[in-house]
Amino acid sequence: MKNFIKNSEHWIWLNAAAVAISLIMVLGLLGLIGYKGLVHFWPKELYKITVVDAANQEKVYLGEKVEEEPATDEHGALSDSELQYLYKIGNRDSYGLDFIWIKQSDVVQNTQPKLAVTMERREWGNLYGMIDSLYESGKKITVPVNKDIRDILNSRLSRATALMEQIKKLEKDDIGGVNYELDQLRLKKKKYELDNSLTAEIKNKIESEEEVLQNSFIDIQKKLKLLHAQSQRDTVKMKLVGGKLVSVKLAKIVRWYQPNDLSSWGKFKVFLSRLWEFIADDPREANTEGGVFPAIFGTVLMVLLMSIIVTPLGVIAAIYLREYASQGWFTRTVRIAVNNLAGVPSIVYGVFGLGFFVYFLGGSIDELFFPESAPSPVFGTPGLLWASLTLALLTLPVVIVSTEEGLSRVPKSIREGSLALGATKAETLWKTIIPMASPSIMTGMILAIARAAGEVAPLMLVGVVKLAPSLPLDGNAPFLHLDRKFMHLGFHIYDVGFQSPNVEAARPLVYATSLLLVLVIILLNLLAIRVRNKLRERYKALES
Repeated sequence: MKNFIKNSEHWIWLNAAAVAISLIMVLGLLGLIGYKGLVHFWPKELYKITVVDAANQEKVYLGEKVEEEPATDEHGALSDSELQYLYKIGNRDSYGLDFIWIKQSDVVQNTQPKLAVTMERREWGNLYGMIDSLYESGKKITVPVNKDIRDILNSRLSRATALMEQIKKLEKDDIGGVNYELDQLRLKKKKYELDNSLTAEIKNKIESEEEVLQNSFIDIQKKLKLLHAQSQRDTVKMKLVGGKLVSVKLAKIVRWYQPNDLSSWGKFKVFLSRLWEFIADDPREANTEGGVFPAIFGTVLMVLLMSIIVTPLGVIAAIYLREYASQGWFTRTVRIAVNNLAGVPSIVYGVFGLGFFVYFLGGSIDELFFPESAPSPVFGTPGLLWASLTLALLTLPVVIVSTEEGLSRVPKSIREGSLALGATKAETLWKTIIPMASPSIMTGMILAIARAAGEVAPLMLVGVVKLAPSLPLDGNAPFLHLDRKFMHLGFHIYDVGFQSPNVEAARPLVYATSLLLVLVIILLNLLAIRVRNKLRERYKALES
């Protein structure tokens, strides 16, 4: 034992144990987040619960069992012998609430109706009930003896869904493009007026272009009106457990299924459908339903722009400090300041970005280049560019320190050999030293990506929003709109988890979005790590 302590082997074992415990905790946390997030998309069985309340009145509910916990009495004390269950009963437009707690002792009957339907709607959340009948243009559809009403519902729902996709494309792409071009013409005309150069010829040209766009807008509106009329043709009547009949337009239905009658493969298909919707669709119902694609897009685009900005700035600063600056008190002071900047709270960077980038720099750009937009700001308001610049400043110290470390590890003999062969100092840096230090530069970028992708506080001040009407990258010139606000996965987690009016419905999405954010960061890091490893292999021979 004395030799064990004397040889310091215990420190090795303690370090190994600490690393193992940390890995277990990290993997356990990711496993918990993954389970809580993914289980939300698995179709849950429906329960028909009959309860008797304190007034001896019988009530019937139909819904999904969400969780259970020890019941509480009238004083709020927990009971060890009784449980209470949280059920999602949906039908918010009929009941006014999505969730209800039911005590185990109040339940007199609990069954699982085979034909119970879960219907996901575009508005008002889920509807739970039984299929009663189908209507076309107000007339009841007679179901043939050899046919199932569910097959007819599926075929007509496919038609309604296709029509809604066409409507969405027209509203988002076509009308959005026409409105954008009309706004650009308005600004163009105003700019000529401010410059006192609006001639009759230019005015007539702009007005003729506006007329063409207006006619195009009218044509699109006619198509939309026709599509809306066609999409409203079919209706399904659902029977709730209390006997009430509810009419639902098929155009308002995302999907429907009978979870109690689904096989494992059927449930898995519904799971994949809901998971894909979460990844690829737009949010709805105050971000508590639908997808998070705009947030994924905004997060990745902002990180890429931040990387493009911070990498050259960090490398140039590191090269100056290591290769050109005299190593005196001033250089030491700058290095201390850079290291201290890495510890500044991120919200401080957000305040700086709002004051300097948005109000000062953006306001000046608007005055110089976009006077026709006044009083509406263009760059004088939070947007993608200022968010990327703010996070570039936030992560700049990491890139500088990492690049300096890489430059310091390049052997002195490499520099001397390059200079001896007649290369200038700039050529030596560009063609020899920087390529050999590129793995360290990539390491700094990896660390910058890992930090920037998860930041939320500064983004709340310089560009992120709850819901962005359009993506920063689209088909309208100049295609990349750096002045637009954007959505971000980190802010989406905060908004859904703490600002949602429907906390119980939003809770699973917090886990799902958290898992997605972790996966996005991992994928971005893996891409950077792959590039770094290729560079390291390429210059390994030179380093040796």
